[in-house]
Amino acid sequence: MGLSLAIAAVLVLAACGSSTQGAKPKTYTGTLTFASFNPFTGPDASFGPEMAAGCIPAANTINQAGGVLGHQVQCIAVDTRGDPADAVPAAQKMIASTENLVGMNGPSSDEALATVPIIDRAHLPMFADSGQAAFDKSTYKYFYRLTPPDDAAGVAMAIYAYNKGYRRGAAVFGNDLSSQGNVPNLLTAFAKLGGQIVINQTLTLDQSSYRTEVTALVAASPDVIFTEADPQTDAAYLSQLQQLHGLIPVIGTQPTVQPPWIKAVGGAVGRDALSKNFAAAQPFSTSQGPAWDVYNKALLAAGSEVPQPDQWSQDPYTETDYDAIIIMALAMLEAKTPDPSFYNALIPAVVGNATGATEVHSFKEGMDAIAAGKKINYVGAGGPIAFDEYQNSTGAFELIGYSTNGSNPQLAVVSAEDIAKLRR
Repeated sequence: MGLSLAIAAVLVLAACGSSTQGAKPKTYTGTLTFASFNPFTGPDASFGPEMAAGCIPAANTINQAGGVLGHQVQCIAVDTRGDPADAVPAAQKMIASTENLVGMNGPSSDEALATVPIIDRAHLPMFADSGQAAFDKSTYKYFYRLTPPDDAAGVAMAIYAYNKGYRRGAAVFGNDLSSQGNVPNLLTAFAKLGGQIVINQTLTLDQSSYRTEVTALVAASPDVIFTEADPQTDAAYLSQLQQLHGLIPVIGTQPTVQPPWIKAVGGAVGRDALSKNFAAAQPFSTSQGPAWDVYNKALLAAGSEVPQPDQWSQDPYTETDYDAIIIMALAMLEAKTPDPSFYNALIPAVVGNATGATEVHSFKEGMDAIAAGKKINYVGAGGPIAFDEYQNSTGAFELIGYSTNGSNPQLAVVSAEDIAKLRR
């Protein structure tokens, strides 16, 4: 279906879909709430602050523009602990007890399979940072994803490694769901390219020693390590490898460039060693342009609410978490109600590049355009958004390094087309 026809179909559904036909929107009084539903504690505790750092600046820019339909907005943190057993009751409590809950960011890969059905049944739009392939063809009406899936990250890592001349890979991943989501397509893509995975290790997190695993890795003689594990696990593993053998090149996923991982691993092996041996794959974002300028200004101004805000300035997940809040708020304006059952169907239209649409880069620009009767095409801090029929928007990956001054230089870009050729 062509994009303009798809948008038209969405608008028809919004007007006469069975979920709202004959019903009236809920009446809201007071502040509207967006949730950041992610791990704030546990092995993936860095995911939550990364997400909140996007929600808070977005809420601030919305409030500075006068709010949504007369309502101010706020962000709350809901800790899933990265464990489905904890995330399910957390989701149920969030839905049952949060006043004026109108949308959310999350869940992550750690808890998505268990909680997405609960959230969808509650008619709550969710912008997930789950990379699981199970959602590549999602049938959940309230599920959206602005970043590529984990299995695409695995392919990008394999392509970069092969292009660098590595042929003997070691897969060293934590036993958590988020880390393991990268592994299957990494293994198959590297093999299709002509490489060989000489050892595949699944690490129990946060052990005091990985000497047995490191010894087995050294015996397998890899020329590159692919990894994602929590900061403490990778710090212990790689420091023991350095002591027993010396480091070899390491290619990680996006969580391995988050500040807690860099601090832990850099402290364990030395920042010079890290800068010489490390690369990571993350969704490609230009981190520039008018939307990014608005985002970054709001982020840096949120220092009282977001610790060390500059650490998130070029984080693609934080950028898209910010975009998600803006998109939901603009869809509320289009629907003339914050009621998720009504505004949800208009979310794709807010980012749809329809004929004659006015490109906007902030909530204020979008609000003014909608008030003037114009169609809008929101292009966000994370770049253009193009939802497929499953409400996923994906793209390219970039490989970045680490410099001792704390910057992350771009090493390479792997196109979405090249990734698609090798995804299962």
